[in-house]
Parts: sequence; structure tokens; C-alpha cells
Amino acid sequence: MKSRERRETRKQDLLRSRLDQIINMKHELVKLAQTISWPEIETTCGEAYTEGPGMPPLPTRLMAGLAFLKHTFDLSDEELCARWVENPYFQYFCGEEFFLHELPFDRSSMTRWRQRISEERIAALLQESPSVAVRTGAIAPQDTRRVIVDTTVQPKAVRFPTDAKLVHRARQRLVGLARKVGFDLRQSYTRVGKLALIKHQRYAHPKQFKRVGKALRKLKTYLGRTIRDIARQIAGEDELQDIFRRPLHLAGRVLEQRQNQRGKKIYSLHAPEVECIGKGKAHASYEFGVKVSIATTLRRSKGGQFALHAKALPGNPYDGHTLAEITPDMEKTIGNGIERLLAAMRHSPTGSRSTPQVRSDG
Repeated sequence: MKSRERRETRKQDLLRSRLDQIINMKHELVKLAQTISWPEIETTCGEAYTEGPGMPPLPTRLMAGLAFLKHTFDLSDEELCARWVENPYFQYFCGEEFFLHELPFDRSSMTRWRQRISEERIAALLQESPSVAVRTGAIAPQDTRRVIVDTTVQPKAVRFPTDAKLVHRARQRLVGLARKVGFDLRQSYTRVGKLALIKHQRYAHPKQFKRVGKALRKLKTYLGRTIRDIARQIAGEDELQDIFRRPLHLAGRVLEQRQNQRGKKIYSLHAPEVECIGKGKAHASYEFGVKVSIATTLRRSKGGQFALHAKALPGNPYDGHTLAEITPDMEKTIGNGIERLLAAMRHSPTGSRSTPQVRSDG
């Protein structure tokens, strides 16, 4: 169903005071809430829903406001929910007219909303930031014509991957799914698998590599036996094969991958899209996540230095090959042509006439 958007009613309550009567209307969040074009955001994000039976979704103003607050104050979902209940300015920013002592949503609703909203609609939320800055005079339109572009890694919240942990976790997921379906496996290897993982970690610390290899081979043997046991039981069962197809595929890749193999590897079973990226950082030789491109204004404006564009670059492409894709998308998001683009030396001009003047800086 389509969401029922909120509109300011200005209604009064005999037992409660309106938020605009008890808060400071000159507060920064109040001014920002009055400047953001909420109807445009509701129109753009509301397209993710279709008419039909079911419970109406939460208002777009509420969910988009929560997304703005989360990234503005760098809060986790749990921290944001805790502060939203006790902060009247957060509630006013999200469109509430009266103070609420309980959350009108579940924390998991934020995750589901982010999963439903596509990349184009997320870009519309990001586009609102420079638009508000221009409307309030915090940034001049000509300031967006000169930008700095660089790439970094957006880390994923995954446990540091090791072969032993991945193999052990893959077996645990298969055994858990088999129990859920109702399979009676020949052996679950729960106790001996955990013992083999403990031994692997104990031997790895004093660098007893022969014993480490023996423990790892045991873990792989347990995973291989579990895979073959499940494959025998689902043979000829189309419905069960559909249930186990993805877990068995991931477990098979974890079992077959080697330390020095080239190409994609599995670093996390719950997020197989995670990539291992080395950016030459002294404090982090390798990071696990996805490469992203970030663009900011070249000079500091009246309201500060603004982030103008952000885009994920899956596949870890070479930085010099990303400008041709990023530049048109950046101009579309900003709504302005780019005259000069400052980039690191690993970026190189594409040679296209539409590409702005690129200056490489070491």
C-alpha cells in the first residue's frame, strides 16, 4: 500500500502541548526541517510502494528524517532510536506535532526501508543537502563547479575473515538450516568442530603451522561431509534444492577457495559481496567492504565544506577508469556543470570532450 503522508494540521490537544510551543523555533534542526522540500522527497521515495492490500507503510517524512539524523550525528540505529524518544527536536524534524514517549516504529523498520529504497532514491536524499545549502545561502552555486574527487573504502560490519572461521561458520549455517527444515543429519560436528576451531586458534598464536594446517583440514573435512550429506538428502526434491541452493553454493566456494587464488573470494557468508581492498593505509593494509567515490567542494564555503556526491563502485575498479562514470552522474546530482576537478595522481583524464579540466595532485 501507499504510505499515508503526514501534513501539518495545527490541531490542539487539551492535555498536551504542541512541540512548536515548547521548543526553540530558532534551533538548527527546526530551521533545517522548515527548509527541506519534504513533498519532493515524499514523491520520489513514495514510488517504491505500490497500491495493494496490506498494512500501510510508515510516513516517508518519518523514515527520511531518521536517515538524515542518523548520518548527520553518526549514530547507529539503536542509538538513534534511544535519542529520538528523549529529544523533542528529533521528533519535530521527523514531522511529529506532539511529543511521543514511545517509538511509533520498530528499529527493524529502518533496515527494511533502506533495503526498499533504490540507489536513485538515495541519491535524491543526498541531492537535497546541496539544494538546502544553496537556498539558505550556505554555499554559492558557483562553488559546486570546482570539486575534489577521491576514492576510499566503505567498510562492512563483518568479522575479520580467516579460513578456519569461514569454514566453521559455513558448517554451522548448513546444520542450522537442516534442523529448521527437519533433516536428520548423520553428524552435526558441533562439538568436534568447535574443538578443532579452538585448536586452530591456539596453534596459530605460537606459529605452530603444521598443527594449524592439520586443524584446518579437519574443519574442511567436517564441512565437506555436511555438504555431501545434505546433497544426498535433497536429491530429487525441487523445493528443498531451492532452499539449499544458495547456502550450498557459498559453502562450496568457501571450501574450495585457497589463500593465493586470484579472482573473487568469500570473506563473509552473510555479505558475500564484500571485497578485500588495499589502499596503502599505514593503519589498515587491507579493508573489507566496497570502494566508494566521494566528491566535495574545492573551497570552503560560508557554511563549510559540503559533500556533493557519493557513489559505490563494486568490483574494485581502477581509480583512473572511474571518472568517465562518476562525472556525468555528479553533474546530474549537483545540477551544475563542473569546470575543474581535482583528483589524485592515480586518476587520469578520459580524453572525452565532456570531461572537465582534471588536475592531478600527488
